[in-house]
Amino acid sequence: MTQPVSSAQHGGPDKAVPPAPASVPPSKGGGPRALGVRADVRNLSLLGVLAVLIAVGGFTEPDAFLDTGNLQLILTQSSVIGVVTVGMTFVITSGGIDLSVGAMVALASVWATTLATQEYGFAGILFTAVLVGLGAGLVNGLLIAYGRMVPFIATLAMLASARGLALLITDGKTQIVTVQSVLDLGLPDSYILGIPPLVMVFAAATVIGWLVLNRTTFGRRTVAVGGNAEAARLAGIDVTRQRLYLYLLSGLCCGIAAFMLIILSGSGQNTNGNLYELDAIAAAIIGGTLLSGGRGTIVGSVLGVLVFTTITNIFALNNLQSDVQQIAKGAIIVAAVLVQGRTSAHGET
Repeated sequence: MTQPVSSAQHGGPDKAVPPAPASVPPSKGGGPRALGVRADVRNLSLLGVLAVLIAVGGFTEPDAFLDTGNLQLILTQSSVIGVVTVGMTFVITSGGIDLSVGAMVALASVWATTLATQEYGFAGILFTAVLVGLGAGLVNGLLIAYGRMVPFIATLAMLASARGLALLITDGKTQIVTVQSVLDLGLPDSYILGIPPLVMVFAAATVIGWLVLNRTTFGRRTVAVGGNAEAARLAGIDVTRQRLYLYLLSGLCCGIAAFMLIILSGSGQNTNGNLYELDAIAAAIIGGTLLSGGRGTIVGSVLGVLVFTTITNIFALNNLQSDVQQIAKGAIIVAAVLVQGRTSAHGET
């Protein structure tokens, strides 16, 4: 259980924060070193699960699954939801939740692919997608941080509103992208050393997310707010402003993911990002991010994304029904939450 942190440790919102005391909330189960060991064990466990899935895919469909093109496809499909999951990890670590990420991706993608927007070319589409994502994230942040709304309710309202606005913009039709420079990024000719550009964006988002969460004052404040918001407030952290920034970050990730999805599909649709919120939350949870806040891991979240995407790919190659796939995902989520509950009961958090 997180203990209050003294103001001397944080030094107020505008002063340098000593990295050792504030990087990880104190816990019954040990200090930062103990938590780091447990995080390594969780990540190694996920790597083991991923290795088993690769073995299963290679055994059931060796020619199709192990084909270079299929492996590139898995990484590419992981990239869009992966960027969303990076933002979701920050939000959940702070003790919040964002149910609107899929709807924000849809809204950003259709707004960025209207005929008026496409007239401004590559830059216009990218700028619009990011701006719409930030705008939606700002609304969420204002409602939650300053309007004192429960995150579940505020983001649920955004989910409905954004989906409705996306449907209104498209009138239920698919908006085809005609800007060739955008479409070219999804072609094999744009791959660098066999790596698709979308995978590179995902990798960059992962590295930046890890650095911000683990090596900056912003990350330490995020963990502190999630561990004990009142203690963080007493320590001099502006909890309200921090929460606003976190939902802005989530919106930014959704805007970037929307542009990536536009490249991948070559279109904008009001159905884009369907169930992304569930996939992102599930990936973060099985990766080791604590649903109640106070602990987050970018590496674990990314591994969670890869696990789910690989499962989907294996099921598709073996022509298994999607309902079985959803049952398998649900079982993994339940198992992850049960493991978290057990470790928390033993004083890990």
